[in-house]
Amino acid sequence: MTIYGYARVSTSDQDLSIQREALHKAGCELVREEKRSGTTLEGRQELDTLMAFMRSGDTLMVTRIDRLARSIGDLQDIVRKLKAKGISLRATEQPIDTSTAAGKAFLDMLGVFAEFETNLRRERQLEGIAKAKEAGVYKGRKPSIDVEKVKEMHQAGQGATAIAKALGIGRASVYRVLEGESVQDGLTRRTATYLQT
Repeated sequence: MTIYGYARVSTSDQDLSIQREALHKAGCELVREEKRSGTTLEGRQELDTLMAFMRSGDTLMVTRIDRLARSIGDLQDIVRKLKAKGISLRATEQPIDTSTAAGKAFLDMLGVFAEFETNLRRERQLEGIAKAKEAGVYKGRKPSIDVEKVKEMHQAGQGATAIAKALGIGRASVYRVLEGESVQDGLTRRTATYLQT
């Protein structure tokens, strides 16, 4: 029986050292870490690696249950997969141990609270954005696509695939920019024709 640790933070500027240390102290032979949002299971490659690697009798350990998932649905999916493989789940800071009835019940309660906390945070963010918009100070997210650069590269004869690769964006984004330009050009031509008649 092997104890594997899983540590997670949401953003690249957050530190994993406290979780890593706690998991090693708790007896984890191997700790996998990642900096990904806990609101989804998408792109959680380190967690996927652990799930594929662990065997019956092993234990997956986290410091707190919200390091594993922030939605009750995702948490239940993970627990179901672990149970099917005969793997138990434990947490260093919470009385969770899925090998006991009390531990399972506590896990379900914490999952509900983790999801509730996430939903509250989202509501507060939306309220803050609404207030900022009212005050005229909300700028929104910085655009991730340099529209002028896309147009410039297209005019230089580069195709959508080459532009997307060079700028690190999707081809669909390139097409949207170029379609917007052609729609605008079409409107300009139609307006000019209308004014001349």
